[in-house]
Amino acid sequence: MKRHAQRHPRTKLLAATLAVLVSTTAFAAARDDLLAAYSAAAKSGDPHFAGFSATRGEAFHRQSFAGGKADTPACTSCHANDPRKSGQTPAGKAIDPVALSASPGRYADPAKVEKWFKRNCNDVLGRQCTAQEKGDWLSFMISQ
Repeated sequence: MKRHAQRHPRTKLLAATLAVLVSTTAFAAARDDLLAAYSAAAKSGDPHFAGFSATRGEAFHRQSFAGGKADTPACTSCHANDPRKSGQTPAGKAIDPVALSASPGRYADPAKVEKWFKRNCNDVLGRQCTAQEKGDWLSFMISQ
């Protein structure tokens, strides 16, 4: 009986560890699929497309644009300059960090990612983001 009690906590720990590994793998696969779709779209729009760049994504994240809303000229208007930190909307609502290291479940649901790209790109740029801009920005967030 005592021996069974000692194994039980280990079994729970093993099950929890496996659940984390499975969900982490599923999240990574969803992000990989999303980047592959953006890559295919970028290639169809530009045959010279050579891949995404976290460096370009970082520059995009920090750049100010004139085409969107006056109170959101850059991604950093709401999302922190350091993507590992929380941000805040102009109305004062807190926003979880956008860096993957700080929010591991982010970017695992393609529909949610597209919803936020559509809304945020229109607010910041005054237009939809291109597939390359999305892939570059996402590459930057994954690297953080």
